[in-house]
Amino acid sequence: MFTDAQTETHGAQLTGTATPIVFKDGQLDAAINKAQAKLLNLQSEKGYWVFDLEADCTIPAEYIMMMHYLGDIDEPLQAKMANYLRSRQSADGSYPLFTHGPGEISCSVKVYFALKLAGDSIDASHMTRLREWILKQGGAAKANVFTRIALAIFKQLPWRGVPFIPPEIMLFPKWFPFHLDKVSYWSRTVMVPLFILCSKRAVAKNPKNVDILELFVTHPDEEKHYFPERTFLNKIFLGLDKLGRAVEPYIPAVLHQKAIDKAHDWFVERLNGEDGLGCIFPAMVNAYEALLLLGYPKNHERVVTARKAIDLMLVDQGDMVFCQPCVSPVWDTGLTALALEEVDKQGNAQALTKAFDWLKSVQLSDEPGDWRVSRPTLAGGGWAFQYANPHYPDVDDTAVVAFAMAQSDLPGLDESIHRAANWIEGMQSKNGGYGAFDADNTYYYLNEIPFADHGALLDPPTADVSARCAMAMAKAGTDKGLYGEALQRTIDYLRSEQEKDGSWFGRWGTNYVYGTWSVLLGLEQTSLPKTDPMYLKAVNYLKSMQRNDGGWGEDNYSYHDESYSGKYEFSTAFQTAWAVLGLMAAGEARSAEVKKGIDFILKTQQADGVWNDPCFTAPGFPRVFYLKYHGYDKFFPLWALARYRNELNKK
Repeated sequence: MFTDAQTETHGAQLTGTATPIVFKDGQLDAAINKAQAKLLNLQSEKGYWVFDLEADCTIPAEYIMMMHYLGDIDEPLQAKMANYLRSRQSADGSYPLFTHGPGEISCSVKVYFALKLAGDSIDASHMTRLREWILKQGGAAKANVFTRIALAIFKQLPWRGVPFIPPEIMLFPKWFPFHLDKVSYWSRTVMVPLFILCSKRAVAKNPKNVDILELFVTHPDEEKHYFPERTFLNKIFLGLDKLGRAVEPYIPAVLHQKAIDKAHDWFVERLNGEDGLGCIFPAMVNAYEALLLLGYPKNHERVVTARKAIDLMLVDQGDMVFCQPCVSPVWDTGLTALALEEVDKQGNAQALTKAFDWLKSVQLSDEPGDWRVSRPTLAGGGWAFQYANPHYPDVDDTAVVAFAMAQSDLPGLDESIHRAANWIEGMQSKNGGYGAFDADNTYYYLNEIPFADHGALLDPPTADVSARCAMAMAKAGTDKGLYGEALQRTIDYLRSEQEKDGSWFGRWGTNYVYGTWSVLLGLEQTSLPKTDPMYLKAVNYLKSMQRNDGGWGEDNYSYHDESYSGKYEFSTAFQTAWAVLGLMAAGEARSAEVKKGIDFILKTQQADGVWNDPCFTAPGFPRVFYLKYHGYDKFFPLWALARYRNELNKK
């Protein structure tokens, strides 16, 4: 993806020497003021900020498929979604998982099916190119498990082409090798209603009787390679899968119904009103379809609300519509608050107070939550990622919000800060790190089950989340003697996770630049000296990745190939902001590299005060699912410019 010359540019070491700081009169202040004004104007009346969250074309394709599953098709909406899908096609005919990424077979199959359902002729040029690309990859049989389940529901392949996932899993004891508590929150919420759909062999209404048999190299009834063996452990699980299918007819009906009932009760408890099951689109659709399959009438309150939750995810862009995978108001509000605090705490006190009042109103306390399985005596105090998701508070969001509150110097926040910090402290995993939603969710062998061909079944500790937890605990507890032991364990964990080149892996943002920025900001709040090797190695890494234009950029392809760490074909404002924020946290504010990075941010600012980076900004699941946070190119560059101005003003 890069030429030799580009690779050499990414690897070039810069001098690191201080340089005279020269700007045009008022340039820095003017840029900050424009960006700040834009952000303040985007604050909601309730106090939060929320920006669109865009995924790859899988999500809108699945929405179209959902309408045809139900036989309830909104033709104008479908036409707008089809416009969106056509606009995202790559030159080779395929559909990637992220901007400028390689084509991906599962996404491409779903888009082809969705467009054909929407009425596109298979002879249209975009469909011909897409079909030819899919066939060159081995055809639709090579798609992932989730895609094959959807195809089985539409009778496009036999049920033997999907994993055996019976509802009886709900009855497994906790000591059993597979148990719901052993997988991530997103896996649970997706899987449980799926147990019902697969067990009852759900059948799509498909009123137009559309098929996609032309996408199979071998007829789906004759295909023998739906489950290629990956590892020895995977081979064992495939054997258990076959055994399960063999004994399924002998499971007593009473036991089977008990399992169905338990699956129903589990996801109904978590339906979460208009915010939806888990607040994530795949789980919400599965729950909606499972309710109908179980006999709920369409006008039942649960069904109506479940559908409304799904439709609230739609983003209408005029002649195009896409569907968000989830929404991010708490995350967006916390990060925007950090940027505005850096600009002017006192001047922005009114907007910040309004934001924190809203955040206090959605802070969780003693609500039921799956995290309590491993921490039953821990008091609540976290925040979810979304407007409301009480079963699943997010450790990362909680750390960001608690830190923003703690450094705001505003009154009336101490109780919220320390409830959050206490909860964070209690959610620490055994290795000193933090996962996003659960503690010690590290049953790695489960990634080898046939259902987990995406490799994203778990929620283990990661450096980026752990660093923000360190940041929050240090800020909230430094002058009070609190959280010291947990903080030291987190620092030790971060030391163990640093890569040989000085970077850290970024689980929730792209990628090593994000991970490294996250850790440096976290370490800055601790007493660790900036002469520590962790700092020095990280600084060298970031400087070595700066591009000739002064910016930084990293491709999501670095999740597929580590040699692309810190590299992209162009720089982005938000990743440049991460890099310079990280360098400034390490004491490099007056370095030549930071000055060049700031220059890049200044020259790429738009007339409306913000930036416009077209690329995706984060993984939902590395190598499988990626996201574009539409707020990242609005608040991160502002944060970097303001921090730079503040550093220059220090004596």
